[in-house]
Amino acid sequence: MARSLVDLLTTHASQQPERTAYRYLVTGDCDGEIQDISYGRLARRSRAVAAWLQERGLAGSRALLLYPPGLEFISGYLGCLSAGVVAVPGLPPQGRSQNHRALTRMKRLIADADAKVILGGREVLAALAAQAEHLPELDGITCVATEDIPDEAADSWREPDLTADSVAFLQYTSGSTSAPRGVMVTHGNLLDNQRAITERMGHTPDTLAEYEHELFVSWLPVYHDMGLIGPVLNTVHLGATATLFSPLHFLQRPARWLTALSHYRPHTSGGPNFAYELCLKHATPDLLDGLDLGRWKVAFNGAEPVRAATLRRFTETFAPAGFRREALYPCYGLAEATLIVTGGSVDTPPTLAAAPGSGPHVGAADAAAVGSGRPIPGTTVVIADPERREELPEGEVGEIWVSGAGVAKGYWRNALATRETFRVTLKDRPDRFLRTGDLGFLREGELFVTGRLKDLMVIDGRNHYPQDLELSAEMSHGALRPGCTAAFSVDGGVEGEQPVIVAETAPDAAADSERITEVIRSAIGEAHGLAVRDVVLVHPGTIPKTSSGKIQRHASRAAYLADALAVVGAPAAR
Repeated sequence: MARSLVDLLTTHASQQPERTAYRYLVTGDCDGEIQDISYGRLARRSRAVAAWLQERGLAGSRALLLYPPGLEFISGYLGCLSAGVVAVPGLPPQGRSQNHRALTRMKRLIADADAKVILGGREVLAALAAQAEHLPELDGITCVATEDIPDEAADSWREPDLTADSVAFLQYTSGSTSAPRGVMVTHGNLLDNQRAITERMGHTPDTLAEYEHELFVSWLPVYHDMGLIGPVLNTVHLGATATLFSPLHFLQRPARWLTALSHYRPHTSGGPNFAYELCLKHATPDLLDGLDLGRWKVAFNGAEPVRAATLRRFTETFAPAGFRREALYPCYGLAEATLIVTGGSVDTPPTLAAAPGSGPHVGAADAAAVGSGRPIPGTTVVIADPERREELPEGEVGEIWVSGAGVAKGYWRNALATRETFRVTLKDRPDRFLRTGDLGFLREGELFVTGRLKDLMVIDGRNHYPQDLELSAEMSHGALRPGCTAAFSVDGGVEGEQPVIVAETAPDAAADSERITEVIRSAIGEAHGLAVRDVVLVHPGTIPKTSSGKIQRHASRAAYLADALAVVGAPAAR
């Protein structure tokens, strides 16, 4: 029985050395330059990286991975696992607009993980070297471009002594409500979660044979858990084939994702809800005429609130291209549980339900909570009152608590946060649970996620979920960008807490800003019975988001209070 993904890679390289493990669309287009790597080549490159690390006595140390989109990251990551080195996937600084944010996160990761080595691409490391005088954090850290490590180094590789409890990598949280923390994911956690993904998404031997091992198409960033543990690691877990391309190429032209799905016809692909919205926004008749999505079996949707309206519209829009409603696959997971916690059944359409206490909505079906499936095998999910430490009855909203083999060891070098998050118990049972910080409810065994505990707004004694207000705002006017709205509350003095809406729109909408603002106010009032204190329209790409694309509502609130938002047209009155 395999002890780790290293064992599985060795098996695949021995049994099917010529099979393509990954192909990479360099330009994001199916007819552009394509790079690929076979299982035999992948094993040799991973062992070369591993041997380089072993020869320098780095087993047990942390290695920060800073790669541009491409295949080299995979060899670097698997090289760390093959050396017994703890991998730390990071976002490489790239481009002026993201440079400050990426550098800040990189510095935090270096310090928190106590990284001893940086593995990366030549251009990334050259850019860091050029800024060395401004990066004292790099002092004493060895940097190596792994493509410069020769294949021959693999000959001196030694199989590492790994156990299920050995830490494989640190997955740093996105930081949507707090500073990023390093989740210690073990080899046992990884294998358990891979088995769960395989079972829940129907990745059976018969499926692999039917799809000729074309399992995934993915543009998701590989430094983020959804892009790494799903498309990258489940592929190597099963010895299948995945087609990858850059997140930037997807954002530049969302149709590339659909075109790749139509061309390679994989079983599984997906992303956060905003990705489906972007596809809808760019769904031209010409695009639809050229697509065949009939083989897309699992269209997973997670990492942020899954919206019923998005699922409905995506099905209606792409049905002429063969897309089936049963392919929609809402799921729930988080880094602290390796990845997947709940998921549906293949070929079963999503379940919708009204969220308890959510209040009146316009268009109830579109505003309904979307079911994220049932707990994966070996995992327990309860809905708890965190103050009383009591399990709540079915149908009541509370904090989602999780236990099971996929729950990680804890946070790296943070005993207090580990105890408070990973070691909680209910009053009437000894089991230890993970506090997710997410709110939800259970109905007939299925989980419905309603929001983040820290983002919950209490106005006039009623609970309001920010994503509900954000959805109402975005649906009210076509000039607003999907997935680019932040709702939060501020102190209104004697009037108590009041909601504020910050929404991204095109700069050319400035002339119509007053009308857009009034439409948003009206939509929020009609759907939620709330008087909005302020509506602020800002430039595209300026609302704070995490490295995985989640809205940072606390950061948005801070920017609003500091009058630091990039307002379109005249600044909004405070």
